Amino acid sequence: MSNTSFSITLRLRLWKKIKPLFELSDHKRPLGFLAVSAFSVTLPALVGAWLDQFSTAILACMGGLVILYMRQTNLSRRMMILATCAFGFALSFALGVLTSFDQYLSAATLTLTVFLVTAICRFYALPPPGMLFFIVVACLARTLPFDLSMAAERTGILMFGAMSACLLALIYSIYQVYISKDYVNRPTEEVDNNIVAITIESLVISLFVGGGYLLAIMADLDNPYWVPISTAAIMQGATFRAVWHRNVHRIIGTTIGMGIAWVIFSLAPGPWELALLIFVLSFFIEILITRNYGLAVLFITPLTVIFADITITGTDTGQLMLSRLLDIILGCFIGLVGGWVIHHPQFVRLVNKQLSKQ
Repeated sequence: MSNTSFSITLRLRLWKKIKPLFELSDHKRPLGFLAVSAFSVTLPALVGAWLDQFSTAILACMGGLVILYMRQTNLSRRMMILATCAFGFALSFALGVLTSFDQYLSAATLTLTVFLVTAICRFYALPPPGMLFFIVVACLARTLPFDLSMAAERTGILMFGAMSACLLALIYSIYQVYISKDYVNRPTEEVDNNIVAITIESLVISLFVGGGYLLAIMADLDNPYWVPISTAAIMQGATFRAVWHRNVHRIIGTTIGMGIAWVIFSLAPGPWELALLIFVLSFFIEILITRNYGLAVLFITPLTVIFADITITGTDTGQLMLSRLLDIILGCFIGLVGGWVIHHPQFVRLVNKQLSKQ
């Protein structure tokens, strides 16, 4: 084979590997759902801007993320799933708030939270976003200064956002089912009874996510929550190739997204402008998340920065963005290693061996 032919073949193989990174999926969501989901996250911010309590309202905005778990099932089951997820949000958040006084205890309880959330989501075959936003809520709870007297109030504010999202979901669902008639009942998946496989996989994911958080603590990072969030996001991939794609998407998307966040912080927007930005970012995330994860990360990053860092004052914006970017890259690397472990042939054989003993 000539050098030219070899070069062409190599380029074709390389393009075949990286082409999926740029492809757009055909999976689209109804425009009504996109608008309702974005408004559910934004509504508490609007109320907070009106009452001059924007920082407090951000907690409720995080609760509004629960609407992303709305399924295309019958009305009663749809609302039951949302209410259950809202309860899971509250537990994940409360455990983080109550144990943030000690970093090592906080890391241990985060590991426990990730294990339980992953196992439950796997057992009930909960589709994406799956475990992710339970972990996001649990991690962001650990960014709050510890104050035992404020724990119940903070959890209640989060639940206010979750319940307002459930109310908006109910209104939208009634419209979708009884008025627009564009409702298609898609039954939920059957439960996964492979308890041993679920337990082993959940244990590995929780150890990597919790271990990443502990490593970030030991490295004395300012806000180590970015590391476990990135690790969990990467390890959600169903195959190692999907894990690798997510890793590339998240690093590149985060780099660009941090640039967007830098612009936002540099402009020092007020509460009303931030509320509008939350709506726009949430809307574009929901458009893109099912089509191309990397494009969605462009908007996920600044939205998460607004949720977690908007109250930080007296910090150089550029330094803040750089530190967050390094945290995320560390989390992506840990997630990539964890994904390799889960999808490694020896690990799969171990799981199959355990299942054969049942």
